[in-house]
Parts: sequence; structure tokens; C-alpha cells
Amino acid sequence: MKKNLRGSQPGFSLLLCAVLIFTSAGVGRAAQKKNSASRIPSVFSQDKGKLTIKLDGTTVGHEEFEITPSGGGWLAKGNADIKPSQGASSKVNGELTLQPNGSPVSYAWTSKAEKTNTARILFDNGIAKMTLQMQGASPFDQTFTFGTPLVAVLDNNLYHQYAVLACLYDWSKRGPQTFSVFIPQEMMPGTLTAESTGSATLDGKSYEGFRVTTTDLEIDLYLDASHRLMRLEVPAAKVSVIRD
Repeated sequence: MKKNLRGSQPGFSLLLCAVLIFTSAGVGRAAQKKNSASRIPSVFSQDKGKLTIKLDGTTVGHEEFEITPSGGGWLAKGNADIKPSQGASSKVNGELTLQPNGSPVSYAWTSKAEKTNTARILFDNGIAKMTLQMQGASPFDQTFTFGTPLVAVLDNNLYHQYAVLACLYDWSKRGPQTFSVFIPQEMMPGTLTAESTGSATLDGKSYEGFRVTTTDLEIDLYLDASHRLMRLEVPAAKVSVIRD
């Protein structure tokens, strides 16, 4: 005689119903969590462009970059091709993942010149753990500690990262603001001061001025009305970076 599964196991239907309810509730909570994360206010806006890098008026390189939403956070990535009139050519690329509030999550860079060097850095609550791989050498690990999870990553020859810094600045407050900063290729932590300098005119064009001051340099940024990076000047180094 054929056994009736439903009739012989009256608790089966109830158990199946409970599983479906539990699964649906879990999916609902996950969807709510995802939707909630997508509603977190972000300091960033999407941007993409090309930069021409000049040294003392002569073009020495180009950079392509993009700042875009990615997996509930943001991704700022760039590729620079540097060809100075004297010295070796080099290529640098970097990918910086960020939380919506601007705190870094991870950063990976590759530098190709006479040798190829790479590194990956993980940030967690003001602590950066870096693994550096230099061609011909064993991997090297180092940890850096900052007093805040909000760290500005400003790497060598990746000027779009100054556009990220301009997003971290609190434009509603203005005035001088201090940031922890990390230069990964130099393995150098430090601080900088950023400040809006108001309306500025350069080569007949109007911009929002933004000055970054470190212990060594003053860097002048020229932004459009949406605070996108349009131009960057380092007078002491005779470097100009101009958006195409």
C-alpha cells in the first residue's frame, strides 16, 4: 500500500511553512539592509576624465581616472603614464575602495618602471596593513596607525586622488581642515591642511580655489561649481595637471 507522506507526517507541512517564512524573512532583512546601505549619504559623485601632466610647461604624462559607485561603496581608480624628457618612463595604476563617508577600505597599486612593484593595503578603523611586493624580493608587511579611520590616500603620480580629497572636505563649514594622509609608494603617513580659497581665475577661466598644504609643499586645486578637479598646480615643483 502506498504510503501517504503528508498524511503520515502531519508536522511536515508546518515545518515547510516555517522554513519558507524564515527564508522569506531573511531575504527581506537582507534586502532592507542592502536598501539601507544604498541610502547612506555619500560625499562622492560620479566622475570620469583625463588629465595632462606638465613639468615646467612640457607635457610629461597623462592620467585617466574614474570615480564610481561600487558594491555599496565607491571606487576611485586611475592609470598614469609618465614619460619625462630625462629619466626612465613609468606606469602607475591605483584602485582605492572607499566607504560612502570617504574612509578608505582598501588600496592596491602597481608601478612599472625598470622593475615592477605592487602593494595592497587594507584599512580598518585607522589601521593600515600593507603587503609590498618588489620585483626580485620577498613580500614585505608593514602596519601603519592613524588617529582616525578617515585617511586621505595621495599616492605618487595619481593626481585624481586630489579629487577624492576635495570630496572629503566639508564645504558647508569651509575654513582650514586637517586630514591624516598616507602616501603608499613612499610608505609615508602624515597630515595635511586643506582650505577653500574662494573664487579664482586662471587663464581666463573661473574656478573654486582649494589649497592643500603639507610640510613640504603647497598644492593649488581649481575646481568647477560641482567641486570636480579641473586643474592642479604645484608652483614649487613647476608641475601643472590639467583636465582635458
